[in-house]
Amino acid sequence: MQRRWMMLGAILTMLSVAIGAFGAHMLKDKIGASAIATYETGVQYHMIHALALLIVGLTAGQLGTSTKLKWAARLLFAGIIIFSGSLYILSISGIKILGAITPIGGVAFIAGWLLFAMDVWQRGKKDF
Repeated sequence: MQRRWMMLGAILTMLSVAIGAFGAHMLKDKIGASAIATYETGVQYHMIHALALLIVGLTAGQLGTSTKLKWAARLLFAGIIIFSGSLYILSISGIKILGAITPIGGVAFIAGWLLFAMDVWQRGKKDF
């Protein structure tokens, strides 16, 4: 689990940089300021949660794998695809219905962070 999520986190981090650069250099003059702001929000959340996958992988290496940790990683990954992906497509295409999908990705992020926190808390109870 550790290597898989760290590798995926590194690839997704690289993609967030590439997608951000694409937006800054190729889209800035083609879509409006509001669409650029939406696109940049997608890039920001993409980067943060790609780094979170690296943290989950490192945690798995330190504490070992668990069901909660696996689901935390899966939900963070799903959140990147759904939240950031919908914002990328929305900002480029203008398809407004995608705005209704974005919160599903946000819920995935929240659930992923919650599971991560619960896993670390439960493993460390004896240390408190």
